[in-house]
Amino acid sequence: MSADAGDQAAANERDEIAPQASRTGYGTLEQQDRGSSGFDSLPRAQLSIADNQNERSALQTFLIMLALWLSVFVAALDTTIISTALTTITNEFRSSAGYIWVPSAFMVAAAAATPTWGKWSDIWGRRPVFLLATAVFFVGSLICALAKNMAMLIAGRAIQGVAAGGLITLTEIVISDLFSMRERAKYYGLIGTVWAFASGLGPVVGGALSEKVSWRWCFYINLPITGLTFAILLFFLDLQTPRTPLIEGLKAIDWLGSLSSAGGTVMILLGLQFGGVEHPWKSVIVICLVIFGGITFTLFIAIEWKVSRYPIMPVRLFKSISNAASLLACFFHGVVYVTAAYYLALYFQAVLGSSPILAGVWLLPYALALALGSVATGAYIDQTGCYLDTLRVGFFLMTLGTGLFIDLPETRSWAKIIIYQILGGAGGGPGFQAPLLAFQAGVSISDRGTATNVFGFIRYLANAVGVSIGAIIVQNGVENRADTIRQSLGDAAEKILSGGSATANIPVIRTLPVAQQGVVHHVFNQALRNVWILLTVLSAASFGLVFFIDHIMLSAEHEIVRTGLDVEEERRKENEGQTQPAEVQN
Repeated sequence: MSADAGDQAAANERDEIAPQASRTGYGTLEQQDRGSSGFDSLPRAQLSIADNQNERSALQTFLIMLALWLSVFVAALDTTIISTALTTITNEFRSSAGYIWVPSAFMVAAAAATPTWGKWSDIWGRRPVFLLATAVFFVGSLICALAKNMAMLIAGRAIQGVAAGGLITLTEIVISDLFSMRERAKYYGLIGTVWAFASGLGPVVGGALSEKVSWRWCFYINLPITGLTFAILLFFLDLQTPRTPLIEGLKAIDWLGSLSSAGGTVMILLGLQFGGVEHPWKSVIVICLVIFGGITFTLFIAIEWKVSRYPIMPVRLFKSISNAASLLACFFHGVVYVTAAYYLALYFQAVLGSSPILAGVWLLPYALALALGSVATGAYIDQTGCYLDTLRVGFFLMTLGTGLFIDLPETRSWAKIIIYQILGGAGGGPGFQAPLLAFQAGVSISDRGTATNVFGFIRYLANAVGVSIGAIIVQNGVENRADTIRQSLGDAAEKILSGGSATANIPVIRTLPVAQQGVVHHVFNQALRNVWILLTVLSAASFGLVFFIDHIMLSAEHEIVRTGLDVEEERRKENEGQTQPAEVQN
């Protein structure tokens, strides 16, 4: 054999063992993703290089994506649509508790249920579990629409939330199964666009329906959308579905992990929701919820590490610094973009004196910029295979935009209001898909569905935590200036416009004399500045985390992912047989 032939054979052998890695100009790792992202041993049952993506017609692909877009649309819409209908609902049922529980039931349930859906889809396949989530959302929406009292409405919202967690995470998992690492970026970008558009549209639609028709139509409109989604998924989603027996599948579920994760999440979020609103922060119930929630979550980590046969959150996913940085960036981004949207709407109402519907309209620059930023990011990654540049630019703009929010005036200075929103929204756009792609690229192909599920859980948890922490900051800011309100408006107004019910009584501000309105506007603007400062710090932290994320060139090659108990068992044995996956070292 000649020397050249020997060298070529050696090179071929190296290519089969592991992808090549080299230093980039940024000083971070660059690796050609060939499906394993540095892991050289994968379950044979899990992968097939045969790409039936090419056999799927353009029409079928469009219909599948339409179903996924509709799923995200209803989940995102129901996150915000109720905000402008709450006053009407609570007046009809004569229950002020609705201000807390109607939105909280949805968000808490969504965050708690998200981890379970992904593992179910690993066991029974994507399509049947996606169909189940869609059906559950339909039922939850119907219960809400037909609610006879506040308890029935809250129960329906909780059911909706459980399903919404599945719709979002399963959408991202299905996209990762359908398309290559590089191509899926543009589809994630479109999903981010739908999310931003629906979230921004929600308050406008909710206010219009509650004023012109009935608040119940906020939920009735979900029924035809979810029905159409169910039909499309049933007939056109052609991912491999294992014939896992029901009993065997139920035995394989990580029940301890699922229950401890859900329990810890619910307790922590309820503690944050109750604090200062239904109960004082120093009350036993709030302290116990937060402490025992933290303990339960710690127990969950131990269960996943040492006990679970098929864990919903394998500890191995968190061992890489790059993966940890991607997840932490996801958390900070999840806090920032949702909290910014929520409290910009509050700023428009409490400081600028807008109606709830008008606040939704004024929020459109932020929502549209968020959507365009997400689409542009997806297109760039699809063309280049690089995601780090988009994260650097995006998180820099997000930091700049949220920092400028601190300068938001107490008058309607439209240049500032619009430009600041555009900067913050455009910067938040890349955060929808770029950290997810970085996380997926850092794990084996067999773990990418689980990784996507974990990412979705972190984001939903961040959304709920962000809104709760924002409420704490605003409440404390108003409380610290309660004397100002009392001196100008009297004791009665001070009780209404401060404390846990302050945000629920925002419409009262517009009934006050102009001079007194100015006092309240100033108090709320000062309180909101503390929220903007927090978001600026978190945005800057996200920007810093980018420098700890590995730069892995995304592959245009599509690998088909298999699901089922046999694959789960093979993956478990493989991970038990190696002390640590073969990672590319810096």
